[in-house]
Amino acid sequence: MIVKGIKDLTEEERYRIINRNRMNLEEILPTVKEILDNVKRRGDEALREYTRKFDKVDIEDFRVYEEEIERAYDKVDSKVISAIERAYENIKRFHEMQLEGIREWEMERDGITTGQIVRPIGSAGCYIPGGRAFYPSTVLMTVVPAKVAGVKKIVIVSPPSGGEMNPVNLVASHIAGADEIYKVGGAQAIGALAYGTETIPKVDIIVGPGNIYVTGAKMLVSGSDVKIDFPAGPSEVLIICDESARDEYVAMDLLAQGEHDPNSSCILLTTSREKALSIRDKVLELLRDIERKDILESSLKNMAFLYGDITECIEFSNEYAPEHLEIITENPREILRYIEHAGSVFLGEYAPVPVGDYATGTNHVLPTGGCARMYSGLSVDHFIKKISIQELSREGLENISETVITLAEVEGLYNHARAVKIRLKNRMFKDR
Repeated sequence: MIVKGIKDLTEEERYRIINRNRMNLEEILPTVKEILDNVKRRGDEALREYTRKFDKVDIEDFRVYEEEIERAYDKVDSKVISAIERAYENIKRFHEMQLEGIREWEMERDGITTGQIVRPIGSAGCYIPGGRAFYPSTVLMTVVPAKVAGVKKIVIVSPPSGGEMNPVNLVASHIAGADEIYKVGGAQAIGALAYGTETIPKVDIIVGPGNIYVTGAKMLVSGSDVKIDFPAGPSEVLIICDESARDEYVAMDLLAQGEHDPNSSCILLTTSREKALSIRDKVLELLRDIERKDILESSLKNMAFLYGDITECIEFSNEYAPEHLEIITENPREILRYIEHAGSVFLGEYAPVPVGDYATGTNHVLPTGGCARMYSGLSVDHFIKKISIQELSREGLENISETVITLAEVEGLYNHARAVKIRLKNRMFKDR
């Protein structure tokens, strides 16, 4: 834990705060690569070995069947099922609105028609974290946009708990519309989705958050084997607040994100040293009697309480590019005008991160480790392809031929040029 003025940070302190998750990730990549290579080589046999080692259970068949889903409904409280259904509707509505903005189009000029058609990716693998907690909300956040986009096959992987999937996750999977569910987690599950095994199918895209090993695995498999959404590792929150913010709200929001993972990053940026200290003290006060204290005591080491003028706060936030950004100031929309990089933004004292985690409908699968500088949060866009089209009449080809021939010849690709010339010389050419 650090309490310090933003301008008083040493270069090393600033670098470590901003790049901590990325530095930790680099340390574990060799271990992750070994796991992936083993899964690629040995398939299900390697998955069983790693499940025995990391999850402490023996699983012969990783597939979840219909009977297990039916039993799950009997184990889950009807109030929880209703909450999942309501969250599902909000998330579905939000992503349907995203889909409306993705359109097919054509334009014609001088005999040249160009345009765009939209097609869904063929298959998607959704990673649902487990271990310290279970996340039906992440089931909805990953499966629903894929379903809305029209993905034909949606596969879920998630660590088993005592040899079974959590019943709440199974209910959420059924409501969201997942096609297949497998009881396997960790870097080995990412390898299974990327390469395919005897049991688990290879997919075209892998999405979803996970611990540092899952994030490292996604980064290593990304490329020719499979597409990924983005690095989505240990949770991050950065809060910008001024004197108007209530200490208990801000402190609780820092602790709420800190309970995700011992590696969670929680940063406060505020406008005075006194405010930073009072919120720090409130965090310590609330920590005395709180659930998941063991995790919070570890993530507390990653908290930073920094202060400076509002311009310094904004500049630091943009450099950090947080997964979650809360702005709790007298006029949060004024601050929003200057925000350039963030996964998701929460405005005002009544918009804590958990509302986006569960029920507003926005997606909580977001880039971490500074990747919000170049990635957007999970959306329908991740599950579609935009395919360009062109159709030319003879007149259109004639109109563009000089440009094409000139550029092809200057690049030394003479047969590219001839592919145009031959058509213009061919008297059998007919318009369609």
